[in-house]
Amino acid sequence: MVPSPPDSPAAGPVSAALPTAVAVLEDEAHVRKMFEAAIAADPGLQLTFSAQTVAQAKALAQTHAAQVYLVDLGLPDADGREFIRWVTENQPGASVMVVTVFGDDERIVSSFAAGAVGYLLKDAPADEIAQHIAELVSGGSPISPSVARRMLQHFKTRQVPLPGTASLASPPAVAQDPAEQALSPREHEVLCLIEKGLTYEEIAQVLGITWHTVTGYLRRVYRKLEVKSRGEAVFEARQRGLL
Repeated sequence: MVPSPPDSPAAGPVSAALPTAVAVLEDEAHVRKMFEAAIAADPGLQLTFSAQTVAQAKALAQTHAAQVYLVDLGLPDADGREFIRWVTENQPGASVMVVTVFGDDERIVSSFAAGAVGYLLKDAPADEIAQHIAELVSGGSPISPSVARRMLQHFKTRQVPLPGTASLASPPAVAQDPAEQALSPREHEVLCLIEKGLTYEEIAQVLGITWHTVTGYLRRVYRKLEVKSRGEAVFEARQRGLL
């Protein structure tokens, strides 16, 4: 299903009233239809496209870019994390929320590392999907309770290994100079705006700097937090009490 793409945002207050463009990548027909129905029922949302494979989603996203992508992980042609990485690299202003049956540590952590900013299990009520999308757009990170518990346990184990289990934890990081590790005021500003869901262009306008300067600050944030994506940066900053 590929409806006409939403109109380009207009200048001024009119653009704020435009619905949020949402795309769905889900191979199970009944689940896909539930998402489509939930999006259609909310006047604040507009379905940009629905896809059943990663290849199809990439092709459609190039001409029908969305603001929010709902992505399953178990797909016929590739893992959904491949599409998440593609969105992160090619549409950095978009937000990705995983909706899947998989709740294991490896998939959860690697999905956030790939750039996802939300993670729901398919046992979450389908009629709440519009609420979760609104939370995502407002800067939140919708996460199923059981997923949140696993994430907390994973990072607790990684950071504070039990006696005799050091070999199971992540290798110790190379010590950094505190002055090098601390975020500058401007880097912190950029990170806060990323958390709120602003695009690079919007951040540049807010701060009165160029798009390339924004990406430069963000690269330094990634280096200092030892991460590789926007979603991972926000998560790590929250873990360190920076946000």
